Amino acid sequence: MVHTTQCCILMGCLCLFYPWSQVCEWREPEELAALLDLELRENGEPQHQLLQRIRDVAKYSVKTNHPRFFNQLFAGVDYHALTGRFLTEALNTSQYTYEVAPVFVLMEDEVLSKLRSLVGWAEGDGIFCPGGTMSNMYAMNVARYRAFPEVKLKGMWSLPRLAVFTSQQSHYSVMKAAAFQGIGTENVFKVKVDDRGCMIPEDLGETIELAKSQGAVPFFVHATSGTTVQGAFDPLEPIADICDRQGLWMHVDAAWGGSVLFSKEHKHLMRGVERADSVTWNPHKMMLTGLQCSAILLKDTTHLLKHCHSADAKYLFQQDKFYDTSLDTGDKSIQCGRKVDCLKLWLMWKAVGSKGLEERVDRAFTHTRYLVEEMQRREGFELIGKVAPVIKERMMKQGTMMLGYQPQGGRVNFFRMIVISPQLSHQDMTFCLNEIERLGNDL
Repeated sequence: MVHTTQCCILMGCLCLFYPWSQVCEWREPEELAALLDLELRENGEPQHQLLQRIRDVAKYSVKTNHPRFFNQLFAGVDYHALTGRFLTEALNTSQYTYEVAPVFVLMEDEVLSKLRSLVGWAEGDGIFCPGGTMSNMYAMNVARYRAFPEVKLKGMWSLPRLAVFTSQQSHYSVMKAAAFQGIGTENVFKVKVDDRGCMIPEDLGETIELAKSQGAVPFFVHATSGTTVQGAFDPLEPIADICDRQGLWMHVDAAWGGSVLFSKEHKHLMRGVERADSVTWNPHKMMLTGLQCSAILLKDTTHLLKHCHSADAKYLFQQDKFYDTSLDTGDKSIQCGRKVDCLKLWLMWKAVGSKGLEERVDRAFTHTRYLVEEMQRREGFELIGKVAPVIKERMMKQGTMMLGYQPQGGRVNFFRMIVISPQLSHQDMTFCLNEIERLGNDL
């Protein structure tokens, strides 16, 4: 039987998913710390006090499942995926051997296989990672290992100066990966983009030649399908042509945009993705599986992922086990302990099917078109200078909605609208525009 206190705490957690009138109840840091009473003490607290703690955590947290949370590339909640997340936490196992995670080893293999088939690969490899940044790091590390396998044993001294190529609008994880792996951020060459934010293939070719002229050795091209700010899709076919001619690893960061592959209407945005060597895909974004759920997918069938990362831990990956040891997938991972991220996606996919996921993607594009049309009907709907930060502060403190802003290149601050929540309606979109006008009518 479950202890009474545990039941009460669980019921308290469920209040996170009751309807909320506000996206957040803003408090200044000092006030919030006092309200929550964060101090950890020698003695424990009674259950009624713990339940109040849970209610306070929910009350003062940002409600990312609120339909008017537009702030990040994740929003809303799928209750099938949420059920999977509860079950994962309750079972509390690590996804590294068939011995301790038999169900999830087989499940992960099936989910990854299905994702690869959408990319266009009949075979391949992959693993779930703790976020898109780590997935991109995996890709760069495996690409370097393929080009220079001696790096695993001899280290950086055995390598020439390496060069990475990515667009000016790519995710900052490319720079993080280059720094983390000792390649160096100065060896990340930024390729120009067009007005839509898409990489210009001609400039990629020229930049590769520039790097060569400086004594660098190109090995990795990082394309993007769904840039963080503009949502741009790089032209994958011509990028793949260049990578083929140059013998370079082509990676596609589709953390945000990969889910368009479910849509017959919109998958053309990633035409040519099957020619890539690796793909990052975050189902916790457009597919709503909940944080976190990110996969690195590889076309490779020679076990590069394992050869690159294996440390041969004899206490965990014994080769004389009574079952097929190829099912012990943990040696492919940089981590040892690894969360089970496949269950929430598998259960949601089982519930709504590929057709249901396609409808979610198409609905997001419909909302986008509606928003653009509504903005075009309103005169003077252009925010410049310091206006966006002021409106952002007002909306946060009033708690009516959350919408992110940022500058980009030569552009001053502008709002970035994310429209993926399944709870979102045209009424919410109209509210957003009206609220921006209301909050900024005196500016």
